Order: sequence, then structure tokens, then C-alpha cells
Amino acid sequence: MKSRLTLAALAFILMPALFVSSCKENGPSPVATVRFDPTRQMSGRKIALTDFDKAFPTDWSAYNYLVVTARTSTSQYMYLGMNTDSGYAEASVTFYASDGWIRTAIPLDYFRKRPAASHDMAATFNKKRPFAHIGLHGTQHELTGVDSIGIRMNMPVKESRIEIADVRLSVDDPGDAYLGTRPIVDEFGQWNLGEFEGKIHSEEELRAEWAREDADLAAFSDEGHSAYGGDLSHRSRATGWFRVEKTDGRWWFIDPDGYRFLSNGSTDIEPGGGGTVLNPLEGMYVEKAPEGFQAPQLRQTLGRIVRVQPAPEGEEDHVVWLTDWNLYRRHGAEDTERKANQLNINRMKAWGMNTIGNWSSRALMDMDQVPFMTSLGNIGIQTGLYGMPDVYRDDFEAIVDEGVRTSTARYKDSRMLIGWFLGNEPTWSNKELLLCDYILEANDAMPMKQALQKHLAAHGDTPQSRKAFAYQTFERFVQTVDKALKKYDPNHLNLGIRFGAGLPADEVLEICRKYFDVYSFNNYGIEANVRTMDRVSEVTGLPMIIGEYHFGSVDRSLGESVIKVTSPAQRAVAYRNYTEKAFAHPGLIGVCWFAWYDEPLLGRGDGENYNTGLLDATDRPYPLMVEAVKASAARMYGIHEGTLAPFDERPVRAGTTFIDAWE
Repeated sequence: MKSRLTLAALAFILMPALFVSSCKENGPSPVATVRFDPTRQMSGRKIALTDFDKAFPTDWSAYNYLVVTARTSTSQYMYLGMNTDSGYAEASVTFYASDGWIRTAIPLDYFRKRPAASHDMAATFNKKRPFAHIGLHGTQHELTGVDSIGIRMNMPVKESRIEIADVRLSVDDPGDAYLGTRPIVDEFGQWNLGEFEGKIHSEEELRAEWAREDADLAAFSDEGHSAYGGDLSHRSRATGWFRVEKTDGRWWFIDPDGYRFLSNGSTDIEPGGGGTVLNPLEGMYVEKAPEGFQAPQLRQTLGRIVRVQPAPEGEEDHVVWLTDWNLYRRHGAEDTERKANQLNINRMKAWGMNTIGNWSSRALMDMDQVPFMTSLGNIGIQTGLYGMPDVYRDDFEAIVDEGVRTSTARYKDSRMLIGWFLGNEPTWSNKELLLCDYILEANDAMPMKQALQKHLAAHGDTPQSRKAFAYQTFERFVQTVDKALKKYDPNHLNLGIRFGAGLPADEVLEICRKYFDVYSFNNYGIEANVRTMDRVSEVTGLPMIIGEYHFGSVDRSLGESVIKVTSPAQRAVAYRNYTEKAFAHPGLIGVCWFAWYDEPLLGRGDGENYNTGLLDATDRPYPLMVEAVKASAARMYGIHEGTLAPFDERPVRAGTTFIDAWE
């Protein structure tokens, strides 16, 4: 391994036992500390590289990793960057192990190259290390003339800091390491390095809280709703399937029995939280299975799988079964998945949620008790670039036909199915020129590249011509999918593509109008974007659903989420403010929270570790969030028909816009 060695790094190599012992017992000595001031919108500072080594290189071209040894007091996003000859290169970083010393190696390509195109926004911009979630939403520059690193934080929630013991460069990946003695995550999936309100300290305490929830759910009696969760006070034409209808200027879903229906749901409803972890690094987890637990085969795990590192050659994966441990504690070993799914259905009904959202358990949908929305699979998105399928392949129509046929076969006769999504957050939307750049950089054999080259030769290589190609390609995609959907499942709704950030161009909206029954978009903000909804209504004339929104805090050492708030209480305020104002729009007929459970503390597969669940990793609901969900669900029909005013209290100091400034 070629790397520049600081004195600290040299000591690590020459005296590894002494260095690790020192780190574990006392921690390394900080060379620099950056403090974040909650009275400022942007707080941080730049640190001269000579503080770490008087001979620190200024040309980083030959290196591939920035290796940082640090300890933070918060799990809030920080923005890590460096001065260069051509500008300031930056990316966002969440360090998972609050109050624990870690060493993490961050690839330098994240700072000098634009993100590689992937099929959606999360896959393009989210990157994971064992102890860090890195977001590629900053700027990139060639890393020459580097004289300092900068660390800043947008709207610190509370007074916090990062202590840095060492910064060095490396050609090869040196790997990450936890330098403490106390595991970061306990056997219940909670942060183990500190205390927080609501923390569980024993299995007995956890069982007592579960018993209280079971008693509350058993006392619930559902009245005033149809078999599908619709509003019994208004009935229209029943077709036996979900459909949409506009009455007196307001859009509604109509359930199969003819009752008005507003969709109120959550994504990722499945058994348990916490995750299933493969090959964790030493010290990451308390590995303490409950008495009597028998590990299932990996393919049978009920938790989402996160691989930290490959298993050593010739060895089996080492598994930490966090989700399965808690589900075994609660439901036992027999019929565990069905019991866990039934519990989630009971929760939904008691809380007033009537829709199982995207990425939820298929077994939950199969129980046929709650309406659901889900996505078509294998319809060609993976054949393209930046979320745009390669519709110019000779076999594209056959790919779509087979993908729609197999996707719809399971649920085409289900009365509980509302409809199908075609995709999620295509990265190319509002980046059509960059899409064309990616296509022209692709392999010459790619049919979409050949089609673009012919298009530009015929119509000229101008921004307008490139955008026109993107729109033509998109229309060919959705037209092909809609044709197959009408062939194999004509009774369920085409819910469109869940567009991500920003209002698409009018040309895109016009295409949506021609093929979709509902316009879907994910909308992260303090409130639903009325400008977006008004424009979509004007151009498409379609009803709308919001496929994702959320609010999170950092009280449990989980990540702050896309839209952060300052406390659990403010999460509940933000939920009601957003949800009820969204339903006040005459075109909005559904919302879907992201997500049912908190994400794993040490990150899901792409690094996210957001505190956005209605339930935590221990399978306990957040009481304030549950009360907020109930309150909004009880009022949403009155709000949408205009007889009730929506809740109106904006959360304090939430989701402040990023400003390019320092102190």
C-alpha cells in the first residue's frame, strides 16, 4: 500500500497493539476540534492541513482516499470539503458512532468526479462506509492546490462538535475501524454509547411496553369506514376496483364499493426494524441473542440485509440478527412473520392509516386486509442510464411485456390493489442535458447512444434538441409500459412514476397526462409544495399523490433525515402541519410517509440511517407521532372537502435552506 504517513499513522503501523490499546482506553488526542453553534444557520471552520503534518501534500491527484480519525458528538449531517485551485469541493457526511472514536476512509473520487449515473436519486447520490453515510450533493473539483479541509453544519440542532485526531491520504483503501471498547449498537438495535429519552435497558422493560401496546390495540373498534378504509358518508358508483373521480372541483379515489377514499399510508411496512447485518467490524454490535433463539437460514431473515464487508475467503457470513431477535422476543418462533404482519395491520387500522405503501412486505399485501400500492418490476429501467430506460434496444418491448406480465400476475385480481408505480425518482428529470452527456459517454454499442447521435445529426446538437430527445425517449418508455399494463391488468390504476425533487418540465407533464391515471411525486419539505401541485393540476388535469415525505431528529444518534426537526415533539407538529395542508389541495388524494420503521443505526445498504420511523428498532411506536397520525386521519376527509381548516403550526427551525457560507 502506497500512502503518505503522518507520525500518528507511522505509530499505528510500528506499534499497533499500543495504539489500539490507547485508543480503546483513552482515545487518541485531538489535533483539531470544530464546534457547531446552534445560534447560527451555518457553523464550522476550515483547518490548515499543516496542523496535521507540516509536509502535507497539496496535490492529491495520486491518492484515492482521505482517511480521518475522529469522534463526533452528533449524528447530524456535516459538510466535509477542501479548498482547491479550482474551487471548493464538498460532500455531506453523517458519522454513525456518536461519542465513539472511529477511523473512516472516504473515497476522493466523491470530491473530484461527478456521481456515476444510476437508476434513481438515492442510488446515484447515497454512498456508505461502515461508519459513515456520504451524500454526493456538493461540488466536485480536481484536487490540486489543497491547503485545508473544511467542516461545517447547516442549522445545528444543538451545540455539538467533531474532534479530529488525524487526517491522512492513502492510495489503497486501508479499511475502517472502530477504536472504542463499548459496542455502538446494543442487542435491541439502539445506540449504546449514551442515553436518550425512551431508551430500553432490559428485555423485561421491553416486554412490558409491548404488552401495553397490545392492550391498546385490542381495545380499538373500527367504525365509520368501509371494508377498504373509505368514508362511509359519501358513496358513488361502485365498479369493484379502485378508480378516481372528480366531484365539485375536487379529486377523490373511489374504493371498490363506491365510497370516497383518501389514501393515507406509509412505505416499507414489514416485520420489525434494526436490520440484519453481515460481517460487521469488531465492536459495532452487542451480539446477545435472546434465550432459545435459533438462527434462520439467511434467505428466511425478516430484517433487511446490510453487508458491512465481504466474508473472508472460504468462510460463511457472520450474521447479527437484530430484527429477528426482537421479533422472536415478541412473537416467538412459530408463525413469526404472520404475527408481525398482523400486528402492523392492527396498528394501521387503529391509527387511521389505510394504505400499504411502496417497498412493503409482499406477505403483508397477501393477507388481503388493507389496500396497497406497489411497483412494477423488470420493465427496462436497469437497461438505461440515469433512470432513463434504453427504449431503443430491439428487445425493449419484449422486456417490458414480460416484466409487466410477471409483475401483475400476483395481484391482477386483487380488490385491495389500488394501482402500480412505474418507477421512483428518476435522476434525469430536470437534468436532461446531463442525461445526454452520460449517454454520449457510454459504450458505442449502446442503442440509446446510437439513437441520440442520429437525432443530433438530424436536428442539430443544441440544448433544445437534446431535451427533445430525452422527452421522446421518456414517452416511448411510458407508452410501452402503459400498453402492457392495459393488456395484462386493465382494472388497476397506472400511478405513474414517483418523481423526485423539482417540478418536471411541462413537456414531461404533458406526457404524464396522456398515459397516467394519477400523477405521483415525492415531496420533501416543511409543507407540500403548492406551486408544484397547482402546476401539475393545470398541465395534466390529473389527481395527485405524494409518494414520500418525512421529518426526523437526531436524539437517538440516528441520522437527521432529508427534512430535520429539533425534537420528537416537533416531528409530530411537522407531520400534522404537512399532512393536513396537503389534503387541503383539491387535487391531492393521497400521502405516504417514509418510512414505517427507523432505518438501521449503522446505515442501510446505501448508507441512510434516518430517524423517520413511526416505530423504532425495538418495535415500539413513537407515541407523539401516533397521536399526530390519528389526529390527521380523523380530519382528512373534512379538510379535503373544505369543511375543516387544516392544522396550521409550522415546526420551529426545521429544514433550513443550505446557504454557502461559514460563520
